[in-house]
Amino acid sequence: MKSVEIYHKKVQNCLDAILENEQENIARAADLLVEAVKKDRLIHVIGTGGHSSMAAEEMLCRAGGLVPVNPLLEQGYNLAHGAFRSSMVERLPGYAKSLLEYYQVEKDAVLIVVNSYGINSLTIDTVIEAKKIGAKVIAVTSPESSRAVPKNHPARHPSKQNLCRLDIDVLIDCRMPAGDAVVEFRNYKQKIAPVSTILNSFVLNSLVACTVEKLLAQNIEPPVWEDANLSSENRTNAKYWEEYFDKIKHL
Repeated sequence: MKSVEIYHKKVQNCLDAILENEQENIARAADLLVEAVKKDRLIHVIGTGGHSSMAAEEMLCRAGGLVPVNPLLEQGYNLAHGAFRSSMVERLPGYAKSLLEYYQVEKDAVLIVVNSYGINSLTIDTVIEAKKIGAKVIAVTSPESSRAVPKNHPARHPSKQNLCRLDIDVLIDCRMPAGDAVVEFRNYKQKIAPVSTILNSFVLNSLVACTVEKLLAQNIEPPVWEDANLSSENRTNAKYWEEYFDKIKHL
């Protein structure tokens, strides 16, 4: 079908833009993850609302993924507990402070904040509160999409700020076009087929790959999950389960 070919091309164009423009930022972010691994610290990740929360799930206990990842998977804004509820919670000012306390995001910790629009209250408050704590913040967002949202839109944080303009340590542009969906039909006004989840996952797994590459270059054994379906013994995973079961809340 032609629509499938169009979608593939649109996704490929976005991925190419990340490859061409964001490798330096991904490498800078990987340096922060390398230091966290070397200091035996957890790497925190939050997808601040709605479908962005899948970014945090993407990094949890994933074959080929880093082990010491602590995703902030809060029920309030997880779609599994209600899409309308998710929208209400992500727009609720003040929610982030208690969330960071509960997940024990501490001074000098690394926190990856993923939200393609980067404008809701949970996103903005998460960064503000994380910086108050003294955490290092990596933001994955789309400045193009942030700028496209009207300043008076009800989804925005009361301050009207954009994630990409906050005090963050590393910004990675996920290159999501405004509106997210990318396939058009002449006889239908609404674009279809969103790309944000694919792009966010590509950025995060590229960040993991770059981190492992840097660790190996320093002769450090990367803590990486093995595929539990390909080995009957899983000795490596068993070691990590024992070490991190009480440290990572959602293990």
